Amino acid sequence: MTAIRAAPDIPQARFRDRLAAARDATADGGLSALLIGVGPDLRYLTGYVAMPLERLTMLVVPAADNVPVTLIVPRLEVDPARRAPAIRGGYVDLATWEETGDPHADVAALARAAGAGRVGVNDTLVASHLLRLQASLGDSEFVSAATVLGRLRIVKDRDEVETLRAAAHAADRVVDAIASGRLIGRAEADVAREVRDRLVAEGHETAAFAIVGSGPNASSPHHEASEREIRAGEPIVLDIGGTLGGYGSDTTRTLWPNGGAADAEPGDEFRGAFDVLRRAQAAATAAVRPGVPAEEIDATARQIIDAAGFGPNFFHRTGHGIGLEEHEDPYLVAGNREPLREGMAFSVEPGIYAEGRWGMRLEDIVVCGPDGPDLLNRSDLDLREVDGS
Repeated sequence: MTAIRAAPDIPQARFRDRLAAARDATADGGLSALLIGVGPDLRYLTGYVAMPLERLTMLVVPAADNVPVTLIVPRLEVDPARRAPAIRGGYVDLATWEETGDPHADVAALARAAGAGRVGVNDTLVASHLLRLQASLGDSEFVSAATVLGRLRIVKDRDEVETLRAAAHAADRVVDAIASGRLIGRAEADVAREVRDRLVAEGHETAAFAIVGSGPNASSPHHEASEREIRAGEPIVLDIGGTLGGYGSDTTRTLWPNGGAADAEPGDEFRGAFDVLRRAQAAATAAVRPGVPAEEIDATARQIIDAAGFGPNFFHRTGHGIGLEEHEDPYLVAGNREPLREGMAFSVEPGIYAEGRWGMRLEDIVVCGPDGPDLLNRSDLDLREVDGS
């Protein structure tokens, strides 16, 4: 197995544009600065994939454009930080701190230079750093930076969409390879290991998850692959994903290995439920377009499943946003009235589960296009009846 496709690069100048937009949004949000530690927000703004350490790494983004954006890193991390696109482009100043220094005080000084009124911190900042920053900036009000950066990150630009597409296509190839191989007699965990190996071979940096739920285990949406042996004549919910170029893949297909035996084919109950699921997933996908509330996509899938009598068997949201995080805004769930916008990327993944008996789910990653849905996944959504032996 060899890697087939690399992720497209995000142009260096894009980080300049993101930082400028972040400054504007920070000012518009009534904040004096953003304090961004290790995590997806830091990667979004600078391209720096920082190592999560007990040592502080922090980007200070002032609202005022006469105060420079500064990245503070421990001295031993200065070389990888210098390679970050925003540093190489000269859009961010780089400052280091020594092992005996006080980086939280250094950040506080930069924040005070920016005004240090209300400051936004990223949601993934660990509590030990947050508490020390609060002690150093006792007069400041701390709020979530998601109120600023969430509005920027929720809409993907052209290069982000193409990276998500490359990740989705790589995951599709893995699904097809698993569906065409031997399944019967193998442990779920063994198939999950193959999934992870294939995702990496297809160019993923990480293989974050491989849900392989067979038979009654398919009724648990987040089943952890076990040593249970896969058998002919039962479903498999195959839900896989990871990151390629930093952006997530996530797709689910339902397989049915029959070993070539007529008496191991799906029964009428399962086929009927799957037809409902297939129609629900297709209708929810087709409903995607700018201006449609996120909750309406969920309602579209749920109405079809409810009408067929399977309402109690669909008990999770229809989808979640995806990008630098596997789960991010927007969430397709009742109560989320946020209108979809062009460039939003999310999963559409209804499921039907009969507890202790069987389960099924279908999932595509979809981008809201200017006139409708842009489907990133392209593997067959029909029930995969395969030999599997």
